[in-house]
Amino acid sequence: MQNVTVVDHPLVAHKLTHLRKMETPSREFRELVKELSSLMAWEVTKHFPLKDVDIETPICKTTQKVLAEKDVVIVPILRAGLGMVEGFTNIIPKAKIGHVGLYRDPETLKAVEYYKKLPTDISEREAIIVDPMLATGVSVIYTIKILKDAGCKNIKVVHILACPEGLKAVTAAYPEIPIFCAAIDDRLNEHAYIVPGLGDAGDRLFGTK
Repeated sequence: MQNVTVVDHPLVAHKLTHLRKMETPSREFRELVKELSSLMAWEVTKHFPLKDVDIETPICKTTQKVLAEKDVVIVPILRAGLGMVEGFTNIIPKAKIGHVGLYRDPETLKAVEYYKKLPTDISEREAIIVDPMLATGVSVIYTIKILKDAGCKNIKVVHILACPEGLKAVTAAYPEIPIFCAAIDDRLNEHAYIVPGLGDAGDRLFGTK
């Protein structure tokens, strides 16, 4: 899985440990997801192009680097993906935001779409899909197809946690898509939850359980 990048950084590991703890309350959980997302955004944006500009410091004139204009859209998979949006827009403030609403059918474990709203110029933008958990991979595969059908040619996927089963499924379906995560856990259990994981990210973000 050459396109999978694990963001290996002490701050990421530290925050992820606190995110996993059962006693972490929703407010702190939301802050940790936001902070982790910002840290991961640094890795995701490493490829962004630079251009030369002429400036003048208090000492002299000089040529330095700034970001070349790059059009980005952040696409959270609802609802848990919403928790990662602010962390990314802190780093990429000009990014547009699309939304894809999916839920997992408890019987079939297939993705069911209930909402979709994307920028009209999405085909001209680099899309970054965000979702805290990569479990079965079904939701991400569904979302990638939505973006490709909308004309998106440059897509990346960012998770906080992934598991081997989900990574295998996504890379088999779309081997060209780069995937970023903070950690790869052991496995899925019989209920399709990541082990050791952190529980249901949506419920913990929004305090619904």
